[in-house]
Amino acid sequence: MAGSLTLGEVRGHDLIRMLSRDGRPTGLGDAFAHYGRIFKTLHLLQFISDDGYRRMIGKQLNITEARHRLARRILFGRRGELRQKHSLYLDRAAKYLAADGFPVTDDLLARLSPLQFDRINFLGRYAFFRPAEAGLRPLREPSVGDDESGL
Repeated sequence: MAGSLTLGEVRGHDLIRMLSRDGRPTGLGDAFAHYGRIFKTLHLLQFISDDGYRRMIGKQLNITEARHRLARRILFGRRGELRQKHSLYLDRAAKYLAADGFPVTDDLLARLSPLQFDRINFLGRYAFFRPAEAGLRPLREPSVGDDESGL
């Protein structure tokens, strides 16, 4: 049934109609409900007893909640548009550090995310300057303080 739904051979409405008659589940529909309850119970038991599993689920929830929080901020402050190139600059900065000999590990890259958006100004004033070269502006040296543009 899952394959038929995925391939588009059967519509979801038709599948639900086959699993119930007159608002009550058929034998097959009832079997699917019990099968689902078994896996829900196994999941809850594993969640209660396995600390590592709980941490993994919590980490996934934090990532999803951060993505939703970012989407709400963009929808409110920028009317659904992310106009800055933050992830491009994060990637460019990581490549620059790696070329300079800094140990850029997969664990470090996994922690970089535009979902951590405290540095993004959604509603304030922006100062725009024409970059010296077409495309992205050059990276600032970490040893040099912030420039006057506030970017």
